[in-house]
Amino acid sequence: MANILAVDDSASMRQMVTFTLQGAGHKVTLADDGKQALDIAQRQSFDLVITDVNMPVMDGLTLTRELRKLPSFKFAPILVLTTEAGPEKKQEGRAAGATGWLIKPFNPDQLLATVKKVLG
Repeated sequence: MANILAVDDSASMRQMVTFTLQGAGHKVTLADDGKQALDIAQRQSFDLVITDVNMPVMDGLTLTRELRKLPSFKFAPILVLTTEAGPEKKQEGRAAGATGWLIKPFNPDQLLATVKKVLG
């Protein structure tokens, strides 16, 4: 199963994402914001990153842009899991290097299907 970095400033959202992913056998590492996630990612590689957009310290799109600069994350899938549903924000996410976009509240089956799809 995959080694996944999940980033969200909401403790309850981190808990729901962890419950869903671990239930499918994935290993999950958590971060509270983009800066903390970037610090972790600079020391460890992951098969997939799932990030929120709106977070303190460093938002998810800035995190995505910074991760794409790291060789180990140049081609790693990065999914955005957010309440932002507007086409302009999604376009901004694509330009930042996001692989996919999921809207909160998420459906656990949809999250797992998307994770499976992007991991190949």
